[in-house]
Amino acid sequence: MTQDEARVGQKGTLTRIWARKGSRPRKPRDTRYEWAYIFGAVCPARATGAAIVMPYADTQAMTEHLAVIAARITPGAHGVVVLDGAGWHSSKSLVIPANLTLVTQPPFAPEVNPAENVWEYLRKNQLAIRIYETYESIVQACCEAWNDLMETPDRIASLATRQWAEVS
Repeated sequence: MTQDEARVGQKGTLTRIWARKGSRPRKPRDTRYEWAYIFGAVCPARATGAAIVMPYADTQAMTEHLAVIAARITPGAHGVVVLDGAGWHSSKSLVIPANLTLVTQPPFAPEVNPAENVWEYLRKNQLAIRIYETYESIVQACCEAWNDLMETPDRIASLATRQWAEVS
């Protein structure tokens, strides 16, 4: 699996939309500062994933996310999770489940992590150009976006597959 976090909130993300040439369509933009973090992991080989939405990106949230990933691993199997070098990924207080091994990707190489494509897709197709009235609405939008993605295994495989990472 490949793992990453994404911040989603009231500041929002702008994205491109279809419009008549020469026009400037108006879209909402929020200026408040409330957000949540999606901790997500995808497995392109099995076309599945695991995620949680947390109020903070820290070691405790990462520990909980690893527990969610570990629960998704086939019984008797051992999972490998590729992640970036965020501080909470290598904290001494991070609890790593026995059925997982963490592999840190090289620094300054976000293109190596297919989870980045997942965030790009979710932001462009489900989480952009929105106004979130409350923290709960942010969490609900994150959960709905992730669940919609998990219902389309072909899209998960398409977004997360890397030819160089396939076993031959």
